[in-house]
Amino acid sequence: MIQVFGHKAPDTDSTGSPLIWAWYLTEVKGTPARAVLLGQPNTEAAFVLKRWGVDQPDIIGDVEPGAPVVIVDTNNPAELPASINQADIRAIIDHHKLTGGIETKSPIDITIRPLACTATLMHDLMGADAARMPEWVKAMMLSCILSDTLAFRSPTTTDHDRALAERLAKELDLSISDYAGEMFAAKSDVSAFSDAELLRMDSKEYKVGDVGLRVSVLETTAPNVVMDRKTSLMAAMPQVAAEDGADEVLLFVVDILREEATLLVPNDTVKRIAEKSFGVSVSGDQVVLPGVMSRKKQIIPVLAA
Repeated sequence: MIQVFGHKAPDTDSTGSPLIWAWYLTEVKGTPARAVLLGQPNTEAAFVLKRWGVDQPDIIGDVEPGAPVVIVDTNNPAELPASINQADIRAIIDHHKLTGGIETKSPIDITIRPLACTATLMHDLMGADAARMPEWVKAMMLSCILSDTLAFRSPTTTDHDRALAERLAKELDLSISDYAGEMFAAKSDVSAFSDAELLRMDSKEYKVGDVGLRVSVLETTAPNVVMDRKTSLMAAMPQVAAEDGADEVLLFVVDILREEATLLVPNDTVKRIAEKSFGVSVSGDQVVLPGVMSRKKQIIPVLAA
């Protein structure tokens, strides 16, 4: 059976998209598949699963040599199981930049498109068969799009993502603003997580020159809840960096409603990165970056050490 999974530290798109594609492969293409996760889903993704009565997929630590897999919502080996290049990779479906480093045993289908969400891309790939989606699959797809676009606030949002989300919401008889509000409220509840867990909750490994970074983003409608933990979060950064083989942890607290990000600045290295990357002057242990909402489009591409 084919295993379908997204990246480590699964958010809503990396939780919902494996479920969507496993349904499509199994029910439409007649190819048995199951969704799995590479970690515990974040609070928003967990809310979405519960809201629509969908069982959480099993969590796996690695893949067996030769195991058939489909990779979604990433193409970065650093975000995938350690043995990914020994698996039988059948396809990659993604909306991020091409990273490189994945090896396959034979030619495969790779689809990477400049859309805000993997689920939007999957809808396109399904073509006319998308009309067969049951309610729960439509709900997963809508949830993925609203999460990745921050309800259309993110600069990654395309007209195509928005049109599909509006159509799905109409079919599900949902108010986008109300439902997105429920999702973001769930995402903002981080009270049960340790500082180290928060720093890893939505993070990606990235290298700038010789500096290895863990670039973490916390999207929230209640930024004060996170900022009240600023001192302890910064104190946890060196240990998280050391354990994860990084030089520094960059934490961006994204205020969904104000449409801005606050970067925590625990030391001179992060201060230098902030000033060089974003053209700002940093005088304390944090800096506000107006309009910055997207790691993929506004953070990763400009990082400089």
